[in-house]
Amino acid sequence: MTVPTSFSALPDSALRRVRGILTDIDGTLTTDGQLPAATYMALDRLKRAGLHVIPVTGRCIAWAEILTRLWPVDAIIGENGAFYSHLVDNKLVTRFLDDAATREANLFRIHALGQEILREVPGCALASDQAWHAADLAIDHAEDVAPLRQAAVDRIVALMRGAGMTATVSSIHVNGWFGHHDKLSMSRLCVEELLGADIDAQRDEWLFIGDSANDVAMFGHFPLSVGVANVRDILDKLPMKPAYITEAAGGEGFAEMAERLLAIRQP
Repeated sequence: MTVPTSFSALPDSALRRVRGILTDIDGTLTTDGQLPAATYMALDRLKRAGLHVIPVTGRCIAWAEILTRLWPVDAIIGENGAFYSHLVDNKLVTRFLDDAATREANLFRIHALGQEILREVPGCALASDQAWHAADLAIDHAEDVAPLRQAAVDRIVALMRGAGMTATVSSIHVNGWFGHHDKLSMSRLCVEELLGADIDAQRDEWLFIGDSANDVAMFGHFPLSVGVANVRDILDKLPMKPAYITEAAGGEGFAEMAERLLAIRQP
């Protein structure tokens, strides 16, 4: 497996081809759970420069729909690819992958499994926003609970997968859902439907930046895959690693990426 190199080593010629940025939120746009001013300004400057910006997160539909209204972005993909939200003439539209009946049936199963996991894994909790999830189960392993040992996190993943879920681990939650979608599959659909672009054929025109295990498919797909510095904490656990790593962590790492990308676009 190739060892990631410094973001500063990424050739300017490659960055000049970029037309859009797909970005994780927690630990990538945020630092210690907060959105730095420099990060928000970077989002705004990227959009003003004519670049597409689409956050891709495990966070719930409530987060996605609120942030779609508030942030300078094209859309937000939520719950690890269950839907994307965007604005049409300033009206919120959410495009779900599954129909309403499927989502309702899955949520019934999700509630039961969540209670089983709470009984089986001491110290974990439902994510504080679980009540507002439309399609997945989020178990808190490090956000509002004391960080769990790796064995406990692995046990949560095993219980989800044993129930037939797809499961992945972010920096704060273990997320599980019924179906085989992920951040990459919904990014593909979102970009095609909203922008008429093909992120398979045009993958060198998109940059992905993230920091956690649920970003693995994105790291593996895009030649311009970037990890913010805190991804170093889990590099040995990632089967597919980012090609490049910023010097700064979290939101400051995102701002570092954006500053360089914008600088090379100046005439």
